[in-house]
Parts: sequence; structure tokens; C-alpha cells
Amino acid sequence: MPLARATLDDILLAESPTWETVEGNVYFPPAAIHDKSPFTPTDLSTHCPWKGDASYYSIRIGDKTVPNAAWFYPTPFEAAAKIKDHVAFYTSKVKVTVE
Repeated sequence: MPLARATLDDILLAESPTWETVEGNVYFPPAAIHDKSPFTPTDLSTHCPWKGDASYYSIRIGDKTVPNAAWFYPTPFEAAAKIKDHVAFYTSKVKVTVE
């Protein structure tokens, strides 16, 4: 069974056998994030015309903080309802693999 994983500096951030792919991004279900302590909500918000308003997390591992490395849609539009609260990561900041 394939697994989607997100890691930062070899630290596992998310792992799941189920996920949604939207516009080339892997959206992990909320349960895929076992340890939420590295995730800090930020003030950044962006708007997508069909998904809605995205909220962001910075990720802190040890002394390293990666600002706005992940995002999610807490109240997506109906067209994107399947990714409600799913977390996606910028692949330029976090390693995302599907194996």
C-alpha cells in the first residue's frame, strides 16, 4: 500500500496511506500529523477563487523554524470540501514523497 510522507531534516511530520492530490500538492488528512507540536499557526492567509481562504503553519524542528511551510483550508468552498483541514506542504521547504 502506498504511503505519503512529509519530512523536514529527517523528522517525520506527516504520514498517511490516504491523501488528496489537488493541483499537484499532496494534502494530508488531519490524522496524518501525529505530533502537532512543531506546527505553529501564523498570521498569513491567502485566497484561492475555488478553494477558499488558506491558513498557514510555520514548522520548528530544534533551533530551525521554516516560516509558512504548510497550509490548510479550515472552511473551504464546496468544490474543495474534500480537503477541509488537510495539510499541504511547500515542497521547496519540506520533503514530500509518495511511495
